[in-house]
Amino acid sequence: MTATDRSIELVNAAAQAAADRLAHDIIAYDVSDVLSITDAFLLASAPNDRQVKSIVDEIEERLTKDLGVKPVRREGDREARWVLLDYVDIVVHVQHSEERVFYALERLWKDCPELELPADALATRGKSAEHEQRRQAAEEAGDLRELGGELR
Repeated sequence: MTATDRSIELVNAAAQAAADRLAHDIIAYDVSDVLSITDAFLLASAPNDRQVKSIVDEIEERLTKDLGVKPVRREGDREARWVLLDYVDIVVHVQHSEERVFYALERLWKDCPELELPADALATRGKSAEHEQRRQAAEEAGDLRELGGELR
């Protein structure tokens, strides 16, 4: 069994919304062969809690407005470190970059086929590593202005 056309449509819309809000390392997996509860997982991350919330809000707004769907469940809002949007057909995980590294969901789903995503979403690959390198360089250089501005 593979992800349905509707699931792929939802994944692509959510991935584009996440990319528009500057999410990092967007990736999607077809988990339909190993899970009966959903067809696909979309993973994205951001370097701070406020951006995690912004990405989640944009995904929810875009899917509601453009495709007429609302999540049946939204978890993790309070801390905004790992927010889950459950649309039944797909599950969206938006994580703070630290949680993304710690939980390494990609390792869990690495045997599942990766879904094609819009070009803007693909362009986000490696952004977390770039951000961390810039943050460390700014910290080492003592550039507090750059650190205070939360690098993107």
